[in-house]
Amino acid sequence: MKSSVVRDVQFPKQPALQLIYDTAPIGLAYLSPDCRYLQINQRLTEICGISVEGHLGRTVRDCVPALASAVEGIVRSIMETGEPVTDIEVYGQRPGHNDERCWITHWHPQRGPNGNIVGVNVAAEEITERKRSEREIRAARDAAETALHHLQETQASLIEAEKLAALGRLVAGVAHEINSPIGTSLTVASVLERKCADFAAEAARGKLKQSSLKNFIEVVESASSLLVGNLNRAAELVQSFKQVAVDRSYLDRREFDLTELTEQVLLSLRPALPKNKLTLEVDGAPDLAMNSYPGPYGQVLTNLFLNSVTHAFPDGKGGAIAIRLRASGADHVDILFADDGCGMSRDVRRQAFDPFFTTRRDNGRIGLGLHIVHNIVTNRLGGELHLDSAPAEGTSVRMTLPRVAPRRAADN
Repeated sequence: MKSSVVRDVQFPKQPALQLIYDTAPIGLAYLSPDCRYLQINQRLTEICGISVEGHLGRTVRDCVPALASAVEGIVRSIMETGEPVTDIEVYGQRPGHNDERCWITHWHPQRGPNGNIVGVNVAAEEITERKRSEREIRAARDAAETALHHLQETQASLIEAEKLAALGRLVAGVAHEINSPIGTSLTVASVLERKCADFAAEAARGKLKQSSLKNFIEVVESASSLLVGNLNRAAELVQSFKQVAVDRSYLDRREFDLTELTEQVLLSLRPALPKNKLTLEVDGAPDLAMNSYPGPYGQVLTNLFLNSVTHAFPDGKGGAIAIRLRASGADHVDILFADDGCGMSRDVRRQAFDPFFTTRRDNGRIGLGLHIVHNIVTNRLGGELHLDSAPAEGTSVRMTLPRVAPRRAADN
């Protein structure tokens, strides 16, 4: 009786259509409203693991019980609404297999001559491998994103370390420079103290001579002059360092004169010149008023200076560094930092601003100095930067900065 019912509701036997149906590369089936297989092709039986004869006339629950509830729900929805259901992913296991499979399925109502729904056509394509690949890609992407996040954190830490190292070198330079006027002042004060004691003793004995008084006055005048000069020098250095330190710490924007700030920053760096046999010339135009970020600009100048001292003169023969400051139109300034050192090859020049690129890694350099320069100039200061260098022809870095730094740059 069952086979008779099946024959009554199967598609008409048209050889060409049947051949297409049977050889289609995707699984095809025709289900009755009560979820019995009325037609099925060879591909779907391969997916399900049951022969064509094992399907026909049997319910989905009999053939693939793991999928029965999902299939029955879809068929019931189509019978109630008359609307197709497409792009449904179905997961399950084939009989006798433990591996989970996945199919993308499309369900369309089959209507009779009077328009009523007499069954449901199903198309199923196995996408197990595609899903596995997608999972692998997602896992690889997540791993790459995690690695990138860790790399960014490491880079940020190294950049901060490099900034602190540059500040440390600046502090060492300031300490060295201050030591000279303070040391001289201490020596003069000691001499003056001894002269005062001798003069007081001579006066106490009542044997004070006019020549002794005159000599004492000359010593006091000379010592006072030396003390004032050296202590003023020390005070200037301290004030310079305090201003640079404040600017570096808070990164506040303020109005300043570019030439004056440049001289102020370089005051703390000049102690490195004699021991490296270098000269420094600053040619700054007057009245270069800026409304920008002095701290980041000082960082740029410090990094360029230290990079030049470290890399441009490896043979120890010394050389010259020059800085030129000029107006560029009404709204910009042009800053040229140049040295007459060994220069860069084409490959080195091409990578100079890349993070972690350095030619002196053997000396403990990590290759972030010029990368920080590029980031500060182009992001925070809102300017442009160009590098020109060739072997044995020195290096020049030209920066064009707006007099008024863009507000958006501060948020970067």
